[in-house]
Amino acid sequence: MLKRTLVISSPHHLSVRNKQLMLDNKDTGEQNQAPIEDLGCLLLDQQGITLTQAAISELTLHNVSVIFCDEKHLPVSMLLPLEGHYLPNQRLRQQLDAGEPLRKQLWQQTVKAKLRNQAALLDSIGKSGEPLRRWATRVRSGDTTNVEGLAARYYWRNLFGEAFKRDRYGEPPNQLLNYGYAILRAAAARSLVASGLLPTLGIHHHNKYNAFCLADDIMEPFRPFVDRVVWERIRQGAAGDITREDKTALLEVLNTDVWWGKERSLLATALGTVSAHLAACFEGTRQSLKYPEMKVMKENGQVLRR
Repeated sequence: MLKRTLVISSPHHLSVRNKQLMLDNKDTGEQNQAPIEDLGCLLLDQQGITLTQAAISELTLHNVSVIFCDEKHLPVSMLLPLEGHYLPNQRLRQQLDAGEPLRKQLWQQTVKAKLRNQAALLDSIGKSGEPLRRWATRVRSGDTTNVEGLAARYYWRNLFGEAFKRDRYGEPPNQLLNYGYAILRAAAARSLVASGLLPTLGIHHHNKYNAFCLADDIMEPFRPFVDRVVWERIRQGAAGDITREDKTALLEVLNTDVWWGKERSLLATALGTVSAHLAACFEGTRQSLKYPEMKVMKENGQVLRR
């Protein structure tokens, strides 16, 4: 079932009544409601928003990704349940017991999938993705030769121009990428929790100050879907501060079509599938991690390559 993404960007008070999220507009007095079970992501983008303890609990019980934005309208934190799976202890032990060879193989598969999707994006905008596909075949277990870093330089230069430098605090369009990645990260963390995995314990990322290392791992092959939206926004004239239209476009990335061979699903659903596959790898019932692909499209929508 497709889960809704709800964005609140004006002063509201949020409460719960009969399993419905009640939305009271503080300025107009208008009241709306939304079934909590239909929500996948709730983005709170206004400093005047208040919500009740009951609303927080109910959203958590339904594993809704609740994202809080700061005064600059940038995502700064998220709400996740402590228990999102019926076998939390078993899953955590399996995750902790995963050996280095397995984690390095999973990272190799992740980097390869990322490079293939980056190549598809470059192809779709008239640039050559062939070097990225070639480098993808050279990624070793654990990516010990850092093919990902080599590929990144080629990718960013061809996607946003020679002068672009990917930097969280850098010049535009970095701010659009940051926003899109934050949405993607929240959705990835939600999917991991639903599969009984702890987002803190990564297979590659291991920064001690990062509570979402595993989310950062599995979202890598999905980043090109955000990059594509940012590229399109720039082509439509986006620059400087993030606009309402930018946010709407970036939030919609969760409803983007992704492909598993000839099968299609939504990106948000695919994150759940990848998380379930990852849990199966830790459990020992699956040998590899499979990621969805990006389709290469012409301007008129005709498919060039899957």
